Amino acid sequence: MLTEERFGKILSILEENGTVTVSKLMELLDASESTIRRDLNTLDARGQLIKVHGGAMTKNAAYRTKDDEFDLRKEQNVEEKVDIARYAAGLITDTDVVYLDAGTTTEMMIDASLNRNAMYVTNAIGHARKLAALGCRVYLLGGEFKGTTDAIVGEEAVISISKYNFTKGFFGANGITIEQGFTTPEVKEAMIKRRAMEHARDVYLLADATKFGQISAITFGAFDEAQIITDVIPDTFRSFQNITEVSK
Repeated sequence: MLTEERFGKILSILEENGTVTVSKLMELLDASESTIRRDLNTLDARGQLIKVHGGAMTKNAAYRTKDDEFDLRKEQNVEEKVDIARYAAGLITDTDVVYLDAGTTTEMMIDASLNRNAMYVTNAIGHARKLAALGCRVYLLGGEFKGTTDAIVGEEAVISISKYNFTKGFFGANGITIEQGFTTPEVKEAMIKRRAMEHARDVYLLADATKFGQISAITFGAFDEAQIITDVIPDTFRSFQNITEVSK
């Protein structure tokens, strides 16, 4: 394969997926590691991509440093989120102790015939209110209230999580990449997510396909630390065993 042809394929892969690893490019292009790394260095120098540790990302995959307002996010990718939420809700059994992270997709789990006999812990005031209205046993973390995400955050909330041992935890993320893992724009949100993940036996990350290839400021979990539930798996992520596709 000619060099410029290989460059074009690399850029096409990035355009579709946002990020890619060196090892994945080696597999897709049948090229050596040294060749791929040289190609990435050249394309980075040309300003056509951004070289990162272990791979590259498209210049269009902007780093996010703040959350959109909760009400705005509720209107985005609604059908995809409903499918993801319905699948996730079906994983909960009567005996589960569940952590339900703040977020629009996790909120939709409550509307998706979620199991009412399980025990729930959440840092989202709206989630707690809905769960209580259904007659569920629910515990709300204490701490600082963050209006943009309708969530309780801060050191007090992190400390209070430590007394729980969750059988299942369901989380949202603003971005997913192989190298940076699961990311969110704000450090206080990341602290809560990280601690809750550490106390959960089974960890699920709920994200529609638009979150793949996106990066926010703070990493709260590695790519292989959760079972990802999404509507459609981007092509360069299809080889990973920890992703479940729920599209119809």
